[in-house]
Amino acid sequence: MLIVNNLSMTFGSKLLFYNSSFNLNTNRRYGLVGANGSGKSTFMKILIGDEEQLDGEYRIKSGDKIGCLRQDQYLLNDEIVVNAVIQGNPELWNALKTKEKLLEKGDLTQEDCEVLGDQEDIIINNDGYSAEDFAAKLLSGLGIDESKHFGKVSELSGGFKIRVLLSQALFNNPEVLLLDEPTNHLDLPSIDWLKNYLMDEYKGLLIFISHDQSFIRELSTDILDVDYGEITLYPGSYERFVKQKALAEEQKLKEKAGLEKRVSDLQKFVDRFGAKASKAKQAKSKAKMIDKIELPEIRKSSRVAPRFAFKQEKASGKEILTIRKICKAYGEKQVLTGIDKNVIRGDRIGFIGANGIGKSTLLKILTNNLTQDSGTYEWGINTKVSYVAQDHFDQLDPNQNLVQWLRSACPGHDETQIRNALGCMLFSGDESMKKIDALSGGECARLLFAKVMLDKPNVIILDEPTNHLDLEAIEAMQKALKSFEGTLLFVTHDRVFLQKLATDIVKLK
Repeated sequence: MLIVNNLSMTFGSKLLFYNSSFNLNTNRRYGLVGANGSGKSTFMKILIGDEEQLDGEYRIKSGDKIGCLRQDQYLLNDEIVVNAVIQGNPELWNALKTKEKLLEKGDLTQEDCEVLGDQEDIIINNDGYSAEDFAAKLLSGLGIDESKHFGKVSELSGGFKIRVLLSQALFNNPEVLLLDEPTNHLDLPSIDWLKNYLMDEYKGLLIFISHDQSFIRELSTDILDVDYGEITLYPGSYERFVKQKALAEEQKLKEKAGLEKRVSDLQKFVDRFGAKASKAKQAKSKAKMIDKIELPEIRKSSRVAPRFAFKQEKASGKEILTIRKICKAYGEKQVLTGIDKNVIRGDRIGFIGANGIGKSTLLKILTNNLTQDSGTYEWGINTKVSYVAQDHFDQLDPNQNLVQWLRSACPGHDETQIRNALGCMLFSGDESMKKIDALSGGECARLLFAKVMLDKPNVIILDEPTNHLDLEAIEAMQKALKSFEGTLLFVTHDRVFLQKLATDIVKLK
């Protein structure tokens, strides 16, 4: 169990949450939701000791371990992959290393034998002799091939290093498990495996943050909502939370409207009869009633969705794109082999497939950001393409502020148009002058979408567009793309996004 009492936290002058109290139970899975910047990750950092709360306290059962997914993928670069996972249980790992050093000595003293016996007890009590098998099960489930298990972590790509860290967090089977965006860099089979593992095999208390709509809906047993300057517990599913929250907000508004009408009616009586001697006593009584009525405070939600609007400057021809026999290899690794596809105006094509299979590579080739080894592609008449890469900093200049970058990326647009586009993406006032290297992942994504809106393309190409965006932004983007009259090509691992937008699905193998 995790007990939170009157927890409060600020970020600079911004209040994140205040006097929040709730109890969380074992064998429950809590989806932590809220707008970007509302304090979700900060709450997790407080629980693992990386941040100190402003006020209040939290307590977990004595002896319970807290496990977490850390995003520092370079911590374990020099380690063997399997060993990096086993290090998720420090007690077991230290016992294994101590035993190894003792056995290397050869002749053991009586004291060495006693230490060796103690280490053996620790290894047996922690299932140490099946540790490699369990680590391999986690790694394989998350899509890391067996051939990589005994190689160096440094030999893996960034996305697969995060999977090693995720395996490490799961390995120790902690009583409290904290996962911040665990589906980032996972393909659909790995997301399914992780969801099923957490539902069927993990028996502790889970708190997780995710932008993946189906993941949070299917995995959550309860919701923790960071909004209105507090963290509120909503028992039950995500769908139930949405209904409960909307109902509570509606009831507050109705209560306030009813009291405002009551005050208005009383004030009219006081104004009309306050000067008349025959009703002065009644008017005075009603004036006192007005003073006693307290209107409920309706605080502003931190959830504000960007205003996406994708319009074409000019329609394209019917034939959008012809792809013929495109091949691409990185050294000895062949990622694309003979890709063929015709794209017609109005198509909405979702590209899916395992990580490393070549989806992003194909989009980079089609947008002239990478050269194919062989094959051809040809864009049709009057096509105007706008592209958002998976790695946002591939397209952004970290030394510029938002206005400077958008002005250089969208020549021909005046200051008012640029400021309006930034405002639609929730950058107003001084925020539009922030340096790009200070932006969060979600802010970088919104900046790139501001460029797409100014471009007014008839073809939009998106690589993992839901990464880093909160649920409100994702839903708003889906609606805008649904009404877009042009052509859409996109890569995603978000099932809901795929189902709502794709007219065709291309699976790369």
